[in-house]
Amino acid sequence: QVQLVESGGGLVQAGGSLRLSCAASGGTFRIYAMGWFRQAPGKEREFVGRIVWSSGRTYYADSRKGRFTISRDNAKNMVYLQIDSLKSDDTAVYYCAADLSYTTIYNNPSVYEYWGQGTQVTVSS
Repeated sequence: QVQLVESGGGLVQAGGSLRLSCAASGGTFRIYAMGWFRQAPGKEREFVGRIVWSSGRTYYADSRKGRFTISRDNAKNMVYLQIDSLKSDDTAVYYCAADLSYTTIYNNPSVYEYWGQGTQVTVSS
């Protein structure tokens, strides 16, 4: 059983930056990739990006390229999401998720087997 715990959310002014963290534990050797998603009130959960655990290769939603950066620290079993130039539209609950196998539909939440509880990011204008 993989456990995921996000942290680092909070209230930030537009234009600022934030780094979210995701701590993984319990069977992390099974993880193929880690994804970040977000969900704003009244909206569906949407894909932000993904990082392959072993290689560090990253994939981003087209609309997230440039301001979002995913990285990982394998030794600490940590994954990070750096968000720069924050906008009010970035206000959402951000989730990390673990995928245990390779997939081409990595932007689909259903392929991820484990999820964290989420961390709230609120951007004030």
